[in-house]
Amino acid sequence: MKYQGNPDFSHKQSDKIGVLITNLGTPDAPKKSDLKRYLREFLWDPRVVEVPRLLWFMILNFVILNIRPRRSAKAYSTVWTERGSPLLFNTQDQADALRKKLQQKYGTNIVVEFAMRYGSPSVDSVTEKMLKQGVCKLLVLPLYPQYCAATTASTFDAVAASFAKKRLIPELRFINHYHDFPDYIKAVADKIRQHWEVNGRADKLIFTYHGIPKRYLLNGDPYHCECYKTSRLLAENLGLNADEYLVTFQSRFGREEWLQPYTDKTLMALPAEGVKSVQLVCPGFSADCLETIEEIGIENREYFIEAGGERYEYIPALNAEPNHIDMMETLIAQHIQGWSAFDDTEQRAALAVKLGAKT
Repeated sequence: MKYQGNPDFSHKQSDKIGVLITNLGTPDAPKKSDLKRYLREFLWDPRVVEVPRLLWFMILNFVILNIRPRRSAKAYSTVWTERGSPLLFNTQDQADALRKKLQQKYGTNIVVEFAMRYGSPSVDSVTEKMLKQGVCKLLVLPLYPQYCAATTASTFDAVAASFAKKRLIPELRFINHYHDFPDYIKAVADKIRQHWEVNGRADKLIFTYHGIPKRYLLNGDPYHCECYKTSRLLAENLGLNADEYLVTFQSRFGREEWLQPYTDKTLMALPAEGVKSVQLVCPGFSADCLETIEEIGIENREYFIEAGGERYEYIPALNAEPNHIDMMETLIAQHIQGWSAFDDTEQRAALAVKLGAKT
């Protein structure tokens, strides 16, 4: 097997710390062909759909990819902007703000980039770019507060697959969750308080999370528990009683049972129970995207209003707001302890000469 090398590598170059933030991904354009390519990569991941491969190959290629791309393209077209996909530019903004903040603190020997698990920019292309910039120590931060095998572990798979092809790999650290990180809880709670200051409170505050099949929970995935812990900590921070908020799960797919209660079914039932106003927040999403803007902001609003609800408000994600970037900086600082972005070129160059290596 031939491993990818870096012919420009020099033992004189400075060590650099790399910080890679990642998110799920997005198609390149809201078109059927782009959605088909994106969905094929996303839905073929065995971490995402745990179904025997032969059976799933038939279902995916002969059923889903002939139906869903057109429908998804229509949904994406409702949220697409001049800057493109909301998830893409929100993550780009986060990386830019985080880079500025970290370089102010640590200097230019820290490199910050972002990648998407599916679509572009890919994990493989970005890690290659970072290695060429001299990154010798790499911290990976998937922007999923709650651990889930379908998201967090899949990101680890992509990072591992990228380095499995390379001759020189960096020292690697990986943050697998931050669902109960105090600064994260405070940032989300403060966002809710800011919304209340302008709009007042509703009858119910709903914490809604992306769903997963119940089977994954029964097989040991901690996602369900971490969602409930995040919600409990947020409720405590906000001073909410148990009857003032709900936890629900959205975005189910297929026929099997997913985590309940379902967000859409809950919203359809609440008006009949006397709940006429709701506010929804998505504490599992670090950036606004199709699921938050279209599914929660538009589609589920219609369910609630049609069922007799009167007031429906979606509280946006943290995106690149300063307190979110501050939270990331604090989290990253904890995880790079013991690393230093230093220049010991003289020592390493001398050793390289002694060993007859390239200098």
